[in-house]
Amino acid sequence: MNSSDIPEGFAPDLPKSPITAPWEPLYSKRTEKAVVLGLRVAKPHTNGQGQVHGGLIATLVDNAMAYSCRQVMGGWASSWMATISLTVDFIGPAQIGQWLTVESDVIKTGKTICFAQSLVKADDSVIARANATFRVVPKHQSDNDPR
Repeated sequence: MNSSDIPEGFAPDLPKSPITAPWEPLYSKRTEKAVVLGLRVAKPHTNGQGQVHGGLIATLVDNAMAYSCRQVMGGWASSWMATISLTVDFIGPAQIGQWLTVESDVIKTGKTICFAQSLVKADDSVIARANATFRVVPKHQSDNDPR
């Protein structure tokens, strides 16, 4: 895969995590209101039927919504998000070679809670939707948060 396969505005600038390491490279595009995640679907992203695995989608929406909450709240250095609840509806398949994006909207933020939702698209066709609630956890100097 070369850089021309990646849509404009996406860069491999996400914090590294042991859970997502096998799926690299992962990409993101930041706005004032969200962090959009993206990847080019490859064999390590698939299940036995050659479709994107639901576990990958669940992990990506969880990360995208948490990153988006942090982006909106301006808390990249001062807090991290702990998932309270996560619901994913799987709507359709994604194939090897397709560009997968996770687009999130932060619905409401508070001092200790953040609500968000996401759509997952494969080449602009919606394949999943998700909702989550996060606990805003203050980050201390001793925290080793990979996000």
